[in-house]
Amino acid sequence: MAEQVLVAEGVFTWPSDEPQLIGSHFPESGVTVFPRTSACPKTASRVVEDVLLPRRGTLWSWTIQGFPPKNPPYIGTESPKDFVPYGVGYVQLADPEHRGEVIVESRLTVNDPATLRIGMEMELVVVPFTTDAEGREVLTYAFAPVTSSQNGASS
Repeated sequence: MAEQVLVAEGVFTWPSDEPQLIGSHFPESGVTVFPRTSACPKTASRVVEDVLLPRRGTLWSWTIQGFPPKNPPYIGTESPKDFVPYGVGYVQLADPEHRGEVIVESRLTVNDPATLRIGMEMELVVVPFTTDAEGREVLTYAFAPVTSSQNGASS
């Protein structure tokens, strides 16, 4: 098995059986954001704490990325001929500890429009993204639909 590296450090907990995204919470304003940042988007306060976001949320909006994104900033290595469309969505995560919500833009694990619907339950997963120049498997986060067999499991 190839060595694994993260697409970016400090974005999600790894290694972990139950990975979580790492956001920023600004106690003075009550704002929670993802990805992490050092200044509040509402007040510019620099009083900030890291917060682990919930693993589950609801699909707020989605689309299918049907063509290769511009490279850079996209770092995928597939050619336009080999490109496989993928789902992209906004997943709304409730942050009960801080009484707020965060909407996260993310890759989705499915690309079939017939299987996606606004409001469906989604769960964070870690997936292979690409292979880097050193031959290491680059991992990223994505959201997957929660199946009926997962609905009874606690998160």
